[in-house]
Amino acid sequence: QVQLVESGGGLVQAGDSLTLSCAASRGTFSFYSMGWFRQAPGKEREFVAGITRNGRHTEYSDSVKDRFTISRDNDRKTVYLQLSGLKPEDTAVYYCAAARTILTAPIPHQPDQFGSWGQGTQVTVSS
Repeated sequence: QVQLVESGGGLVQAGDSLTLSCAASRGTFSFYSMGWFRQAPGKEREFVAGITRNGRHTEYSDSVKDRFTISRDNDRKTVYLQLSGLKPEDTAVYYCAAARTILTAPIPHQPDQFGSWGQGTQVTVSS
């Protein structure tokens, strides 16, 4: 199983931008569809963005569409999440996750479809 480590979180002001990174080790990174999730206090973990194994297709939740961008670099075994136009309601712990899929599989959206998770990185947006 691939192992994941997120970085890049922090405290920012509303309207600011931030880039999260998720570095993978072990396993073959290109065999995995990747996703970003977030969990705010008292709320369930929710899907934020996902990307296919080859990076050609991406999907976003309605709440972040047009503000966040997911990308990946298979040579560097890293997936990124660019956050822009941040709002206080974006405050959460952000997790990256990996799902072993076939090349043509649709992007998973449910947490139980992902077999590997990072430890999370805190993003706090002040108003």
